[in-house]
Amino acid sequence: MAASVSRQLSFPGMCSVEDALNQLATASIQDRGAVFTRSEVVDFILDLVGYTTDQSLHQKRLLEPSVGYGDFLLVAIERLITAWRTHAPDAPAATLADCIRAVELHRASFEVTREKVTALLQRHGIALDEARELVRIWLMQGDFLLTSLSGSFDFVVGNPPYVRQELIPDALIAEYRIRYRTVFDRADIYVPFIERSLGALSQGGALGFICADRWMKNRYGGPLREMVANGFHLKIYIDMCDTPAFHSDVIAYPAITIIVREKPGSTRVARRPAIEKTALNDLAQRLIAGQVPEPYDEVKEMEGIAVGAEPWILDSSDQFALVRRLERDFLDIEHAGCKVGIGVATGADDVFIGPFNELDVEEDSKLPLVMTRDILTGTVKWRGFGIVNPFADGGGLVDLRSYPRMQRYFAARKEQIVKRHIAQKSPVNWYRTIDRIDSKLTWRPKLLIPDIKGNAHIVYEEGRFYPHHNLYFITSDEWDLRALQAVLRSGIARLFVSAYSTRMRGGALRFQAQYLRRIRLPRWGDVSAQLRDDLKNASEKGDTAACHHMVFQLYGLSAAERTVLVGNGG
Repeated sequence: MAASVSRQLSFPGMCSVEDALNQLATASIQDRGAVFTRSEVVDFILDLVGYTTDQSLHQKRLLEPSVGYGDFLLVAIERLITAWRTHAPDAPAATLADCIRAVELHRASFEVTREKVTALLQRHGIALDEARELVRIWLMQGDFLLTSLSGSFDFVVGNPPYVRQELIPDALIAEYRIRYRTVFDRADIYVPFIERSLGALSQGGALGFICADRWMKNRYGGPLREMVANGFHLKIYIDMCDTPAFHSDVIAYPAITIIVREKPGSTRVARRPAIEKTALNDLAQRLIAGQVPEPYDEVKEMEGIAVGAEPWILDSSDQFALVRRLERDFLDIEHAGCKVGIGVATGADDVFIGPFNELDVEEDSKLPLVMTRDILTGTVKWRGFGIVNPFADGGGLVDLRSYPRMQRYFAARKEQIVKRHIAQKSPVNWYRTIDRIDSKLTWRPKLLIPDIKGNAHIVYEEGRFYPHHNLYFITSDEWDLRALQAVLRSGIARLFVSAYSTRMRGGALRFQAQYLRRIRLPRWGDVSAQLRDDLKNASEKGDTAACHHMVFQLYGLSAAERTVLVGNGG
């Protein structure tokens, strides 16, 4: 049965929505974001949402929004038939017609799954004509985000596709943005899948998805987090990082979320379970049990995770409590007198960046550049690179006629420079870097922090270099930067970044500006003279133990909070 699209729009300069759907309906597995879930995990999720054979499933409705080859659907149908035969043995097969709706865009996958479901029903003694009629009603070929669905559902389960926006035809993205408020910023396509699935739940209905966890912390997940906080209960969260939950390796960090349309409450949290049937059965029982888990059980219960659009802190209840306490008692780093920024992106590094002494431009048109490889040892060891600066001190671009050497330098490389998006967007400013360069930053003392690291790598730079785009920086007119370096090295930086950042493969964190700005500090004027000196001395000596001791005093940490900070990698 073909799913209906309420309108077949086209947009200026784009293919039509129908053409875009045809592209995705015949795309490869990689292009359509298909990842297939192991049967043990499917059973686990169905148990968690309550789609179990002891229930009258023939009186319930289940939605599977991204069927693929039927990993979830076939197991759900087995349970449905068992429950039907147990609770309503005399009811005809037609009784099951309204029990399932399953959508798949990819035509070849849809055809394979249709045949599998038909064969499964026949194996259970359902006549071929009845089986075909059930399959015709149950399965829908089309885009879940555009497919017409009637009524609400008691269960929505599955593994939504993981596809970046830039891989989806522009016409479809434009249509999705009209329909779904969570298609925000650079949200991946599983985000509106979750929005629509939540909207389809009946009161008390449960959603169980396994998908990437990035939306729980990233900027683009804000509208979806707000939707959950305002009308749903984040009931269960299971971190599936580094578990073999799928039939193939995935880059994104997966998690299982069980979200129920009911009054918000506490969240049961578990981490990295063994993918083995008995172990998952046992874990499911503890996650859905009525009593609160034992304090040292692998299942934890946390309060207040979903608050408006705020990122979710799910790493540990102790860490959650410490972060929230510091957020309550102290200012964020920028309100405490610091500035967080990122170094310059050029769009063509091999043009704008090179050995400083070999850049054939005017001397006042190039700056010494510090890069990640220059600070690997914990201090700056400059390798001699520089960047051509096309900006005047006032902020606008220089007039190339006043800089003949720079004019010749750019003219010789113009073909490469003008290919950049920023040059095509503003041809008159074709020679600018993506980010504006403020040369005064070069001469300011700053702390440098690489983007991706397992632990905070905080390097003091005395004010001789301009930072490259893979380095974040902190400057301050109030805080002594050596003292601030001691604070951030103590584990405070990692505490906040690990709470809010998504993790990369191998467990590395993203020390990005949006996370660094969440760090809390007292005002420098509120720090005693003795503690100021002690912090600076600890930093200059590289004394980690002393940094910890001073920070314990600075924040007034209890013994339990000190344990959390040090145990978090400080």
